[in-house]
Amino acid sequence: MTDAGHSSPHSTAPIAHATTTGMTGGGFYNENSTPQWDAIAAVLPLLEEAATNLPLEGSGPVTLADFGCSEGRNSIAALATAIAALRPLTHLPIQTIHSDLPTNDFSSLLRSLRPDGQSVFGSPDVYSSIVGGSMFDQLLPAQSLHLATSFNAIGFLSRKPVAQLPGYILPNGPSVARANGFVSEEDRTAFTKLAREDIATFLKARAKELVPGGKLLLQVFGGNETARTCDGIYDLLNDAVLAFVEDGTISRNVYEAYYQPVYMRSLDELTGPVTDPVLGAAGLFELYKATSYEIPVSFNTDFEADGDLDRYAKGYVNFFRAFTEAVLRQALPDNDGRDILVEQIYAKAGELLKKDPQLYPFRYIAIAVLLTRTAD
Repeated sequence: MTDAGHSSPHSTAPIAHATTTGMTGGGFYNENSTPQWDAIAAVLPLLEEAATNLPLEGSGPVTLADFGCSEGRNSIAALATAIAALRPLTHLPIQTIHSDLPTNDFSSLLRSLRPDGQSVFGSPDVYSSIVGGSMFDQLLPAQSLHLATSFNAIGFLSRKPVAQLPGYILPNGPSVARANGFVSEEDRTAFTKLAREDIATFLKARAKELVPGGKLLLQVFGGNETARTCDGIYDLLNDAVLAFVEDGTISRNVYEAYYQPVYMRSLDELTGPVTDPVLGAAGLFELYKATSYEIPVSFNTDFEADGDLDRYAKGYVNFFRAFTEAVLRQALPDNDGRDILVEQIYAKAGELLKKDPQLYPFRYIAIAVLLTRTAD
């Protein structure tokens, strides 16, 4: 256990077609992913609509798969919604597949799928399994899948298109309000190109797995004309890391080589690869619905109500720590002081936030698309 009271992320390097080893484990992501769940909850009507319009021919199981399940709390809740919508329409057995990187901490999910020896989904004919692998690869047999979902996961890129990002820790660059760094146009172009290619690669992998008429609900954090989900949180993490660069604890070379391999897409960047003939996924799916939306953020609304700055800072920092810690840890020198330095960086983020919360306003913008697999 670390000083923060949760398990350290795996120290192994990312696998092929992945740039992180997963979310922070030991229950930490489950405990600090309420905003992610709220973003999922907003598109549950789309998930229900997808589940009630699946092709249910044959006698085999109806298979539902969630890609990027992390520790599983949100994954289980989402697929439970799909099962509830699907169950009145068929007596076929249902299989749920929860997939994430092999380096992900699956321990909480394994304990949760069959508590007391029975399916968490409340039915003896619902069977669950875990599949490790990159979502950018085909992970399931051809035409074995009826409904695929991915929530808050495809924002993580499949690879690093540049070796260094010397002016900021995120490809999208700092917020306009904070302006505490820079990303060159050349680097922005490289990330924009890869982000489009990653969507196409994901679509091609799921197209192999899905039956004709199967559904794909793809949702992720992003941006619109007024805000980006990266604004505030990455400004704060960047400032916290720079504090240790300025005092000599972290070298400038380490800072310039460290960045979070995450890209905030617009809705057009999410939907464009569906029909772009250059990327190779055109014709595989029919675009059914697409949406961009903003959700209230729990730690923001709590702070507005009670003004508790300590609680606000803890919720804010733990929220982004859950999905940034693994990459940050990998970027720091692998020595006896690394765990302590990680703790100090996130503690510094809390200090900076409490000193001036107005420097780091955070809004959660999400984008989603519901697709139907076309017939070959």
